[in-house]
Amino acid sequence: MAARGHLAPRMGAVLALLTLSCAATLGGGRTVKNDVDNLRLSLDRLRQEQVETRARVDTVYQNRQPGEEDLLTLVQDLRDRLDILDAQIYAMAQRLQDNDDDLAGRIDDFKVRKVHARELSQEELIRKQLDTNFRIMEQIRARVDAIVEDPKTAEALKPYYPYGCKRPTFHDEYLPVFNKPHVTLVDTAPRGVSKINERGVVHEGTEYPLDVLIYATGFQWMATSTFNMIVGRDGVSLTQKWQKEGTKTFLGLHSHGFPNLFIVSGPQGGGGSFNFTNAIDEHGDYVVWMLKTMRDRGAGIVDIRKEPEDEYAAHCRTADINTAPLRDCVSYYNGHGEAEPGSLAYYGGGQWHKYRVQAQKTLEPYLFESAPDKGINT
Repeated sequence: MAARGHLAPRMGAVLALLTLSCAATLGGGRTVKNDVDNLRLSLDRLRQEQVETRARVDTVYQNRQPGEEDLLTLVQDLRDRLDILDAQIYAMAQRLQDNDDDLAGRIDDFKVRKVHARELSQEELIRKQLDTNFRIMEQIRARVDAIVEDPKTAEALKPYYPYGCKRPTFHDEYLPVFNKPHVTLVDTAPRGVSKINERGVVHEGTEYPLDVLIYATGFQWMATSTFNMIVGRDGVSLTQKWQKEGTKTFLGLHSHGFPNLFIVSGPQGGGGSFNFTNAIDEHGDYVVWMLKTMRDRGAGIVDIRKEPEDEYAAHCRTADINTAPLRDCVSYYNGHGEAEPGSLAYYGGGQWHKYRVQAQKTLEPYLFESAPDKGINT
């Protein structure tokens, strides 16, 4: 009880600061439509509060006392709230940069986020996302029609897949380039280029002479890393294991039979965020926690049990399949349409934290061993 009592004031101070920050964001967004200067002041204040909040969260984490293991979960909750604050700050900065119509007073109202009468199922949420995606993509396709003069070229440039299925890009000068007399778009879909010879590119019987040919062949996402070459206890590499069994990890950080291997930002590696910088931060915190746990237990080696790994890999596969309609295109996100479900990125959202918190609380998924006399130093 003593530990809990001394924990409350520290956590309360951080929570109070977060509450003030979020309130300032919401209030600023609704009242500064006719006063950009006030929005800039609100943004500066939020950024300062953000720095102070991060410092306080770090202090609470570093100064935690014995018996406060559950503080990790609370700190994670604070960090999740900070991620929301980051997004709000980014949105405010973008509105300042773009000088949106509502900031200039040309729009009298703002869009209120819809509140549903009941909790929607995952299928319903995905359908709503797809409906929203369609409206966004229709706007993008309409912009192509408005800028590109040749209808055939415009049609070839229009994207027909959910927004974000491929990495979104934009540039004010990209589409107008196709109106220049010396620029030609050759649409090679769906079979691709027919032939490349010593003079240029051949497609459907037409040769296009070239002085320079630039290749943009892409890469194998999640398959070109050095960690794939590491050999485990059974004498097989990680690549060989995954080729035989399918991609299998626990939290994306461990793989059974590969002790003391921590894979940061790899396949099935979650963090509840698609921001890889944020995910790396989450993984780093986890590795620090594991190293401290090993030291406290006098262990020099940690591996993962096979059963939790199989369960987590099955969860990753299911999450990938359930959200697949949002990635209905040929993209490196899905291995150009050939990747096995669950073998690349993690699509389970915040469920990653549930697996992590439960594992850290019970330690059941882990196999701890003492270090051998020769080899790893504890």
